[in-house]
Amino acid sequence: MSKKVLIIAHGHPEFNKGGGEQAAYQFYKECLNQGDDAYFLARTSVTPHGGAAFSTIKNEREILFHTTHDDFFLFSNIKTRHLWGDFADLLEQIAPDIIYCHHYFLLGVEILKIIKQKLPNSKLVLTLHEYYAMCNNSGLMIKTGGKNKLCFESGTRECNGCFPEKSPGDFFLRKEYIMSCFEMVDTFIAPSAFLRQRYIDWGLSPEAIHVVENGQLENITPNVKLNSNDKISIVYIGQINVFKGVDILLDALLLLPKELRQQLCIDIHGANFDSQPSDFQEKVYVQLKRLKGIVRMHGSYEPSELTSILGAASWVIVPSIWWENSPMVIQEALNHKKPVIVSDIGGMAEKIAHNKTGLHFRAGSPVSLADTLQKVIDEPTLSTTFAKNITAPMSLPQSYVKINEIIS
Repeated sequence: MSKKVLIIAHGHPEFNKGGGEQAAYQFYKECLNQGDDAYFLARTSVTPHGGAAFSTIKNEREILFHTTHDDFFLFSNIKTRHLWGDFADLLEQIAPDIIYCHHYFLLGVEILKIIKQKLPNSKLVLTLHEYYAMCNNSGLMIKTGGKNKLCFESGTRECNGCFPEKSPGDFFLRKEYIMSCFEMVDTFIAPSAFLRQRYIDWGLSPEAIHVVENGQLENITPNVKLNSNDKISIVYIGQINVFKGVDILLDALLLLPKELRQQLCIDIHGANFDSQPSDFQEKVYVQLKRLKGIVRMHGSYEPSELTSILGAASWVIVPSIWWENSPMVIQEALNHKKPVIVSDIGGMAEKIAHNKTGLHFRAGSPVSLADTLQKVIDEPTLSTTFAKNITAPMSLPQSYVKINEIIS
């Protein structure tokens, strides 16, 4: 039976190229394919016309919400007219049976309370893409202080150690406030078992949170056109920032003997490099200069280009120094039968079976990654062998069915 549904995201892929935004939008498209009366609401920083809270993009079903939260500690949006006026009115106008919320970041965590106040009989599903609720360091679960040490536990004392300007009491109240909003949620979706366990350790009920992978497009025909030269092609796809490990990859390449690294071709397709800290940009520019002819920077890409980008690659690499959750690029790579080189932590290690569908290296270690790259060079048929072990990841229709079975 057709349902009226609303999918909420913290950005529209037209403006924001992150994996969470793309996952939310693809799920919206799948809802339409399944016959649902679906709407997509995406927060945007684009300046509205005449001060309006909402505008549409592409069609009347895709709505932009011109707002942002004000308090990055509590994820709170104090623009009461936007939330308790405009957003509440929109909810009553659409009156969805189910709200699939893919984030509260930049929207304001209060949206969860407003949804349940205005639509108490509607089902509210929240997909958790990061660790924002439990970590004030951009949801990374990495210690502050510049050494990028992994954090294994969220707690008032631990968080105060990273942010001494906030007392343990502040962090206690922060958790209480966010949890009071989370109590409005009927079902939580975790795209990885790792993320699910982190949230259970933090305080969510195991019965409330379920693992469902971000669904992928079906009927992908992998493009097998490889480089015309004999080099081994490795591709990086995604955001470029301090925590994504691009500099670790470049350091690892520089550790290889020159004659070995010249057997590799590294293509980096990533957005937001220009907005990174100047010292990080300078470091990468110096590395790239030394790796001229081996590494190519392509800038951002469109989803429609993904098949051709992956088709030209032997390997995909995800060298993040933070835990990650379930990077979309890993599922996309597997969907195109491409083995993946990943850091050996969190959702990355969970998704790739070492020495079967890809290779693990020690997170944050250029030495370990250099050893892994040497293995790739020494065993040139490894990618073909691993590709035969890859099974198709969960499809969008399968993801849709599983989520709706859980909430029914």
